[in-house]
Order: sequence, then C-alpha cells, then structure tokens
Amino acid sequence: MKLLSRKATCNSHGQDSSYFLGWQEYEKNPYDEVRNPTGIIQMGLAESQLSFDLLESWLAENPDASGFTRNGESIFRELALFQDYHGLPAFKKALAEFMEEIRGNKVTFDPRNLVLTAGATSANETLAFCIAEPGEAFLLPTPYYPGFDRDLKWRTGVEIVPIQCTGSNGFRITESALEDAYQLARKQNLRVKGVLVTNPSNPLGTALSRRELNLLVSFISAKNIHLISDEIYSGTVFSSPSFVSVMEVLLERNLANTQVWNRVHLVYSLSKDLGLPGFRVGAIYSNDNTVVAAATKMSSFGLVSSQTQYLLSAMLADKKFTKHYIFENQVRLQKRHAMLVRGLKNAGISCLDSNAGLFCWVDMRHLLTSKSFDAEMELWKKIVYQVGLNISPGSSCHCAEPGWFRVCFANMLEETLDLAMQRIKDFVVSTATKSSNTGRSHHLSSKYSARKSLSKWVFRLSFHHDSENER
Repeated sequence: MKLLSRKATCNSHGQDSSYFLGWQEYEKNPYDEVRNPTGIIQMGLAESQLSFDLLESWLAENPDASGFTRNGESIFRELALFQDYHGLPAFKKALAEFMEEIRGNKVTFDPRNLVLTAGATSANETLAFCIAEPGEAFLLPTPYYPGFDRDLKWRTGVEIVPIQCTGSNGFRITESALEDAYQLARKQNLRVKGVLVTNPSNPLGTALSRRELNLLVSFISAKNIHLISDEIYSGTVFSSPSFVSVMEVLLERNLANTQVWNRVHLVYSLSKDLGLPGFRVGAIYSNDNTVVAAATKMSSFGLVSSQTQYLLSAMLADKKFTKHYIFENQVRLQKRHAMLVRGLKNAGISCLDSNAGLFCWVDMRHLLTSKSFDAEMELWKKIVYQVGLNISPGSSCHCAEPGWFRVCFANMLEETLDLAMQRIKDFVVSTATKSSNTGRSHHLSSKYSARKSLSKWVFRLSFHHDSENER
C-alpha cells in the first residue's frame, strides 16, 4: 500500500528543468563583489531592483502607512484580526486605478471584478481550476515562461499544447500557428479550453501587437474558448510601440458585455511593475461573475495579508507618486536594457528587438557546436560553470529553435552587469581563439598529411621505376 499520494511522488512539477537547475547552481556559488568575486552572477531571475530608492523614499515620507497607523492612531489590532477573503476595499480600488493608469486610462476596471491572490502564480493556477477540467488543454505560444508547466499543470491536471512561433518573424503569433496548435490538441484527444499569453512576453520582452491581439480575440470567438492575458509586465514597456491591453481591443471592437467579453480574463501582479515579488500580491480580473465568485472562494488558500494591503493601498492611492514611479522606472529599464544590448553586441552577440520586461531574448546560435538542443545544453553549462553566469536556455522555455537564451538585466548593480558583459566577451573571444587554433592545427595537419602522402607516392613511384630497371 502506498503511504503517499501520487501528487506527492510524481515528477511533473518541473523543478528539474534547466531553468530551475541554474538557480540551484547560483545558490551554491553566488557572486559577491567582496566575498566571492568569481562566483556565479544571477541573470536567470526576472526581478527589478532599479527603483527601490523611490519606494523607500515614499515609505520614509509616509510613516502612517509603514507604521500601521491612521491619523497618528495605531490600527495594528484592526489589521491583525481576521479579514474576509474579498480583500480590503481600499486596496482593491487603489489597485484597479493603478492598473488603469499603466494602460493610459484607456480602460477601466471594476474593483468588484478583482480577485486578490498570493502572486501571479496563484492567479494563473486559480484560473486554470476555474476554466478547465483535468485532461483538458490550454494553448500557449512558444517560447513561454518555464514556470507555467508548474503553475498550470502540476495540481490542476490541465495540459499545455504549444503554439509554435519561430524566429523568422520575431516569434510573433500567426493565424496558422494558432490553428495548427488547435488541430494538434484535437489529434491528441484534448479538448481546448483556452489560450494563455503573456503580454508583454516572458521571455521575449516584446509587447503583443494590436494585430496579434485582434487575431487572438477572433480565434477564441470562433472556437468558443477562453483567453487569459497575463499582463504582469504591462508597466515595464519602456519604448515604442506602447502597451496595448486586450481589454482595450475588446472595447475597440464593441465587444463589451458579450459572451467573448466574459471569456477574457486578466492576470496582474505587483511583482514586476512595482518590484515587489516578496509581497506576494497578484490579482485576477474577470467580467464573468461565476469565475469571480469561484476564484474568490479559492483565494482563501492564498490570501494577501491585511498589513500588505493596507500599506500598498496608501502607496497606490498617491497619484503623484505612482505617476512619477511608472515614468522613472521605465526610463531606468530602458537605460539598463541598452547596457545589456550594447555589452552583448561588443561580444558579437545579438538580441531580439524588444521594448519591455526585465530581460532580453539573446541569440547565441552562432556559438553552438551544432544546430541541436544537446549543443545548446553544452553551451549553457559552459556559461554557467566556466563563465559564471546563470542564464536560461531556450529549451527550458520550450523554444523550437536551439541557441536562444533569456538573459535578465534588472536584478543587479550596473557594475555587476558590466562584469557579466566582460565575462561573456572574454568567453566568446576565447572560444573563437580555440576554434581558430583548432582550424589552424587541422589545416597544418592536413598539409603535413598531404606532404607525407606525396612523399610516399614519390617513394613508391621511385621504387617501382627502379624495379622495372632491374628486370
């Protein structure tokens, strides 16, 4: 008799992915400028530490929020007691308005349709539970965030079918790719319940175009399925084209209060836009009352603390602060992004053109020893162990083309990024030198072999000639 459940003993969590294994190697040997200057630099973690000073300044100027007081009076006991899982009304209102501000106030969000969750991980899983049964499927464009294999599948039993996007068009979603994925699911006897996209894309760092969004809306309308738009990077768009939410597209197409309107759901979080992943603040936004009601009940398994909600409701309600923060954070992201692109270019490495996120989609195909995922893993191990950089191989993101890597740039100091770029440049130069020497050695060896063969031929010819003379 088994003493543990299948869930406890199965290996479907995805923790053995190279995406997570890179983190483990970093944790064994983390870079520190003083204590461990030769350690591994963490470039596989999509966190932003670029605007902590802005947050800390606001906290210093607003002691009531951080001290859990109101008008000088302590409200600690009020916050310490039980709050129901609907969330604090003041926080939901402030969060909804912050989401509107990021989207240029082109859309509005009803706080009653917001469900608070312990981060986007919980939000995505909760929506999967609400929309699909075990054995049913979601379509996801590749490459996609490796954590979705855990978030969408592990506990829900839902399957993922890839929408194969390619580098030939910048990994953009096409109508044919959507249809091919849908038909593939049907061949596998999987009922498709929806499409999930990240906008902006993780790992590409690109915002979805209006054309792609319209294509997705038309597709889910024709197939009578759902669309989940994970928009946790919406506030990180630092250059044109600007961010367009799927909610904006629905309004443009006069689809408000239609069946399609009720089948489009947003996921949001303060982990990326505000740089607060440790606060575990996520949200689901849906116009489907049944989804909102069910997700709210499920949220009791992963609530956001009342203290966190109180603090952030005060911060997000400060419109002067949020306006300045969003603008300044995007300026800093653009500068840091340019540093990474420039550093890689100096090393002879290019990136996909991107305008958002905390990472770049980096093209290292020319560094592969062969066009295979085995060669990609070989290169990845060299970069982790020899170069001392933890980056994420494209295969961990289900990319169909070997040689692409996700490289993060916002979770470190400028000096650390400079060091990382110097390391990768030294590696590329060293690799090129070894390749050149190997080629030269091969060339010299070939010349020597040719000379040796010629000598043998001359010797044989001479021997043959002498023998004939002897006869």
